[in-house]
Amino acid sequence: MALQWMILTYVVAAEAAIAILLTLPSPKALKSRFVSLISLALQPSLFVVPFSAFQLLDIYWKNEHRLMCTGEICTASERDRYEKSIYKAQRNVILCLAACLLYWCIYRVCKYYKEIQSIEEVEKRYKDQ
Repeated sequence: MALQWMILTYVVAAEAAIAILLTLPSPKALKSRFVSLISLALQPSLFVVPFSAFQLLDIYWKNEHRLMCTGEICTASERDRYEKSIYKAQRNVILCLAACLLYWCIYRVCKYYKEIQSIEEVEKRYKDQ
């Protein structure tokens, strides 16, 4: 079960790096090439959203069917194991939400940059006339 979380962790790290690279100031030619490259990669990387949604549903289902360890019957190690599983579930929820949020941010930055380019082209055409 840890493999999907490692994959999601690497995807979130890659998305964070891409978001940082997109928002850093850079020369116009380099930025336009980078944005076009990322735009091409956005559609295939859309798998992150349903994958994260499935993982969130899995976490919800496990949370609903988790054995509670709050009574006097539980030993200290059982209570620690229960709390550790709760912390892991919370971490994984944050990871899923970060993956979706970062994907959306990258998509919007690319879209805004393309809109700015088209507006600049229109402005340039009007100035030339």
